[in-house]
Amino acid sequence: MEDRYEVRLATGEVDIASALRLRYRVFVAELGADGPGVDHAAQSERDEFDAVFDHLLLVDRMADLDAGDHVVGVYRLLPCDRMAQIGRFYSESEFDLTLLKTSGRKLLELGRSCIHADHRGGTGMFYLWNALARYVIEREIDILFGSASFPGTDLAALAAPLSYLHHAHLAPPALRVRAHGHKVQPCLLPAGSVDRRAALAATPALIKAYLRLGGFVGEGVFVDHAFNTTDVCLVMDTDSMSAKHKQFYTRKGEAA
Repeated sequence: MEDRYEVRLATGEVDIASALRLRYRVFVAELGADGPGVDHAAQSERDEFDAVFDHLLLVDRMADLDAGDHVVGVYRLLPCDRMAQIGRFYSESEFDLTLLKTSGRKLLELGRSCIHADHRGGTGMFYLWNALARYVIEREIDILFGSASFPGTDLAALAAPLSYLHHAHLAPPALRVRAHGHKVQPCLLPAGSVDRRAALAATPALIKAYLRLGGFVGEGVFVDHAFNTTDVCLVMDTDSMSAKHKQFYTRKGEAA
C-alpha cells in the first residue's frame, strides 16, 4: 500500500516509547540481548544516549497509535555537534574513533537500526534510507559511521563473512577506525580461501546495504556479549556515497 508508511523524526514520549519497545522486540526478544538498559517488565530497551540522539522513525499508519505499536522501524542518529552534550559517541566504547574525530569533517553516528519482522523485505528500509539521505544532505554531513552487528559471538562461525569484509571492504587508512585492542580477529581466513557468495549470504542485509553505497569497515571486531553480537564499525564518506546512492535507488525503483 503506497501510503502505508511515514518516515519522520520522533516528536515526543509516545514516539520514543514505541521505538524503545520495537528495539526490545528485535534486540532482546529476537536476538537475545540483555544488559542494564533492558527493562523486561516494560519490554523496553534504552540507554543514556537516547535523550541526545535523534530518532528517525518508520511509522505504520495502519497501526493503532493508542496501543503504542506505530513505530515499525527506527534509526538512532547523533550529529557530531550534539556529541558534546553527552561527551562521547556511543560506539567509542567499542572502537577507537580518533581518526574520525580529528578529521575536521562533519560526522553522523548511526545506531540501533531495526525493523519489525512483519515489515522486513518490503519498502520499509527504502523509506528509512531515503529519509536518512535527506537528513544527511540537510545537515551537510561528511562522514557516516556506526557499529553494525552480526548475531552471535562465535568468531569461528563468522570467519567467512568477517574475513570477506576485511579483505574486500577495509576502510582506507584515513578512515580506518580500529576495534579497541585492534587485534585482527583470530579466525581471519586467507583472502583466496573465502567464498564471496557464501560470505555475503551470511552478512546481515543492513551491512550489505552500506557496502553497496560505498561503505567500508574498520579493522577488527568487538564482541558484545551483553547484546549477543559481534560488531564491526561501518564508515561511509558521503563524497563517494552520492553517485552510488543515486544508482542504488534507481535500481530499487525499477525493480518495484
